[in-house]
Amino acid sequence: MRILESRLITVFILVMLIAQLAGFFPLRDAIESRALVAVDKELLHSDRIVERLLDQHTTKLTQTVMQLTSNAEFIEAINQSNRTKVVALLTEKSQQLNAVMGLLIDTDNRIEATTSLQLMPALKQASINLIAQAEQQGYATTILVNNHETLQLIGIDFKAPDHLGWVVMAFPLGKNFVSEFRQNTSLQISILNRDKQYWQVGSSSLSNTSAELLAKNIPTFIDVEAKEIQTKEGLYRVKFIELTPTNSPAAIIVVQQSMTDLLAPYFNMQIALLVLTVISLIVAIVGGVLFAKQVSQPLRHLSAIAQRLGLGDYASPINISGDKEIGHLAQAFVYMRDGFAQREHEIKRLAYWDTLTELPNRAQFTALLKKTITESNPAKQACFVLMMDLARFKHVNDIMGHSFGDRLLKKVAARLREALPDAHLARLGGDEFAMLLPNSTLSDAQAAAHIILSQLDQPIVLEDQAVDLGAGIGLAGYPMHGDNAEMVLSRAEVAMYVAKRNIGNTFTIYSPEIDSSSQQNLSLLSELRSAIQLDQLRLFVQPKLALGQQHVVGVEALVRWEHPTRGFLVPDQFIPFAEQTGIIRLLTRWILNKSADLCADLIAHDIHLKVSVNISTHDLLDQDLPVKFADILTRHRVKTSSFCLEITESAIMNDPVRAQITLDRFSAMGVELSIDDFGTGYSSLAYLKRLPVSELKIDKSFVMDMQNNDDDRIIVKSTIDLGHNMGLRVVAEGVENAVVMDLLTSMGCDQAQGNYINNAIPAQQLIAWLADQYNTVS
Repeated sequence: MRILESRLITVFILVMLIAQLAGFFPLRDAIESRALVAVDKELLHSDRIVERLLDQHTTKLTQTVMQLTSNAEFIEAINQSNRTKVVALLTEKSQQLNAVMGLLIDTDNRIEATTSLQLMPALKQASINLIAQAEQQGYATTILVNNHETLQLIGIDFKAPDHLGWVVMAFPLGKNFVSEFRQNTSLQISILNRDKQYWQVGSSSLSNTSAELLAKNIPTFIDVEAKEIQTKEGLYRVKFIELTPTNSPAAIIVVQQSMTDLLAPYFNMQIALLVLTVISLIVAIVGGVLFAKQVSQPLRHLSAIAQRLGLGDYASPINISGDKEIGHLAQAFVYMRDGFAQREHEIKRLAYWDTLTELPNRAQFTALLKKTITESNPAKQACFVLMMDLARFKHVNDIMGHSFGDRLLKKVAARLREALPDAHLARLGGDEFAMLLPNSTLSDAQAAAHIILSQLDQPIVLEDQAVDLGAGIGLAGYPMHGDNAEMVLSRAEVAMYVAKRNIGNTFTIYSPEIDSSSQQNLSLLSELRSAIQLDQLRLFVQPKLALGQQHVVGVEALVRWEHPTRGFLVPDQFIPFAEQTGIIRLLTRWILNKSADLCADLIAHDIHLKVSVNISTHDLLDQDLPVKFADILTRHRVKTSSFCLEITESAIMNDPVRAQITLDRFSAMGVELSIDDFGTGYSSLAYLKRLPVSELKIDKSFVMDMQNNDDDRIIVKSTIDLGHNMGLRVVAEGVENAVVMDLLTSMGCDQAQGNYINNAIPAQQLIAWLADQYNTVS
């Protein structure tokens, strides 16, 4: 606020200062301009005044000198050639007239008498020149400089009545003339004469110092048009009037006016204006301070309110008095505060609550777990977390739609509340839920897990649809499995993923062994990419036997990993984790290339077997896979009839639309397709009927123990009949003994595969094995 006050005060001062200066400077300039006009006008007419005064001065002196020429005594002395008396009378008259010299020149232009023997030699020639001018009109005058003194010579024709000669007198042109000039004008005047290069003051109305400064600043050769001369005392407006011819020692009259003196009368006015400006500035400062405080005080209150709002204080009242604008601003703050409070409430709700199920979300659940652990520390009380992930929910969501899936999640949340009313429930995201059991034991957590699984064993009825959902639950507790909230949640999640991989609805208690296994799996994933590039993988095959003819008609391509440090790894140790990442696509491409190599090698030996290759979910979603496969076949010169691609039901149902597109493109290429592990998925027969498949492969879980399990035999028999009725070839995998093989043959199964027939063997040994064991048929 202080900055705002300073700015407001500054604005007030600047506005007032600009206003005052806007008046001060134009007024000052106007004064100076008017003064200059006035003085220039006077200077313009000053030469007329000088000329008039010179004429008057000359006339007066001429008349005075004529009185001498008419003096009888003077005439008598001349006629008697009484030089002594002539000089006496001439001297007396010169003194009366303040003349510095008097001359009597005869008719032959000879000097008859003089009052100054010192001046006579210097003025003799000028006097003779003067009487030459006087012959025409009886008198003449001129101005000259002698010994740094400006003199006016006046020559009179001396007749009594005949021409007797000439009387010439020299008068100083100085104080009297200056005094008369000052009586006629306000201007100053100075009479200067030049000796060589410098001007000297003869007489001046200025003080001696000012006159000397003026003389020093006049150039040797003046410009009569010049109007200004700058001296140390200031600026002078001037006019130059030449008194002597240019070819004689120079004498000038300088009419001048000091601008300082000229503007002196206006100085008081300027001082008054300056004082008024200062007073106005003081008034502006005082007014600015008052106005700034009037504006800033409410704003300071509003700023404090804004800071409180920033700290989350939405309860403090906003009571600010002020003018209409400030009142509107304060009201706007009220609206803003209420809006902030409402939005923060909504943000907190969104940040800590799941809007779909109205359960706490992961953030609130984590905070609650941290609080529970902190409060449990002093009493050493244990608490447990159950983390649950629904089985088959994605399938339901894809088939029935997201809206149906959302309503199903609400039903699950309601069922969990009802099953565990004392537990703290939360939806962590997607189809994951969590339960916190404060002050509980491992037995309590296990009992809660059993309750949840039993609840989920019962179908959920929604919109006349009975939905079967299972779940995998992970258990971890404090302080048994972790000493902080993050560790407990992480280990509950690890246990949950292990539970999901198990068949059926189960729960898993965290143990360091499963965590170590998870870390190993992560390490395997990072090493698998390098294994493909470094050729550490090996292609194995397992024969398929035509049961009716007891002939090998095909093989299933399998992969083994010859790890440099972990030894020989079977697919179950790395394939499930590769399917969770994009690495499975690289692995599939490797198997297709190696299988194409095998087909080409078999054909070269005139052996015609169909090679089956498993395709993962990631592969089915790759719309370019058919193009890539066609390129592999072309490079190895293998026909599509040499291959059969096996796809699991779950892989198809993850994204049925995109899977259907990919399968249709394979079918159009002439590639046979097989449904692998049939009976373990959740696809409908109506959907399977639309798929372009030619083979059903019964999962080994139904085949391996069918001689001892009536239900398994019924399922296998029904599947064989179903496949045949749909026009499909039926293959049974997991044949481990002769009894199972005979049962399958009696049931009409087309092909069988398993360790009883033969274990998986390296691909490069297949041709030798066929030659030793069987007769190959095409």
